[in-house]
Amino acid sequence: MMGVLQEILHLIVEFAILIFEYIGVGVILCAGIRGILNYIRRNPSTRLDLAKGLAMGLEFKLGSEILRTVEVREMEELLFVGGIIALRAVLTILIHWEIKNEEMQNQKEGDSHVQPPT
Repeated sequence: MMGVLQEILHLIVEFAILIFEYIGVGVILCAGIRGILNYIRRNPSTRLDLAKGLAMGLEFKLGSEILRTVEVREMEELLFVGGIIALRAVLTILIHWEIKNEEMQNQKEGDSHVQPPT
């Protein structure tokens, strides 16, 4: 009975990992294509929109790596998956930092364009 439950859990986790991976890749691709189009159009929010799309895609990819820890059987695998999780977490933090800075810069530029009433 336990073997059957473990096999069912394994199948569910494998399916969920694939779904999260595909969604993450799809989000990153869409963000990249929109980023290219916005760059061609010279949209001032291109960097911010691209960073937000990349951050969302990385969140899905990070979710799949966290799920992958359920399947880990050996310490070497755990270290490998842990390294990937750490790398993706650092990338996510850096992208969120970039988003915050870009939003602050856009807000400052917007404030400087507002003329005081006369």
